[in-house]
Amino acid sequence: MLLLSTAFFPSVEYLALIASGMTVPENPSGTVIASRVFLEAHENYQKQSWRNRCRFLSASGPEDFSYPVVRPALGRPITEVKVDYSVPWVTRFKRALVSAYESSPFFDFYKDSLFEVLDSRPETLFELNTLSLEYLLEKLKIACEISRTESFAVPGSEGCPRDDYRYVIHPKRPSHIMANLGLDRPYWQVFSGRFGFCGGLSALDLLFNEGPEAMSYLRTRAHF
Repeated sequence: MLLLSTAFFPSVEYLALIASGMTVPENPSGTVIASRVFLEAHENYQKQSWRNRCRFLSASGPEDFSYPVVRPALGRPITEVKVDYSVPWVTRFKRALVSAYESSPFFDFYKDSLFEVLDSRPETLFELNTLSLEYLLEKLKIACEISRTESFAVPGSEGCPRDDYRYVIHPKRPSHIMANLGLDRPYWQVFSGRFGFCGGLSALDLLFNEGPEAMSYLRTRAHF
């Protein structure tokens, strides 16, 4: 059982963890066993986390985009935090993605369905983030059963799952997840000639640049 915090179009590491729990049979006619993920639904909202932001690669380098939430949000239960649509952040986010990825191989293929998710304008942060995760799982072809936690487990406590990554994946702290999974290697990026390979980005970056091959990247371990 994998325990994760909610996140907005979560990172490649986040999706790699989910994909690692999926069992794909060698026999094509076999049954795929889905990964099992619990999203933390009983924590309080935290600022400066992935809960309302994602990172993508623009012409200026890695760039964070955060969407506003209705105040007061700090200290409120994560499922009760509402998204603030009084400012045109959806339009700004779309424009930022177009500017960053319009020359990527697969952006045009996924753009319309992605924009449909954003235009649906769910009321709460938790609903919006869940939609963004479900979108990535579908497009990356990751079989996953998503559930909400029924109570809050203190990290490291007896009742806490071993695979607890709620506070491991964070925009201010480096992660060793890809290395631990044997996936610490580059894929092609639009601006790699300018910046080299940039890790820690939203899985949208992987999807737009690798398209149908993105799943192979997440499932094929590196050879050293």
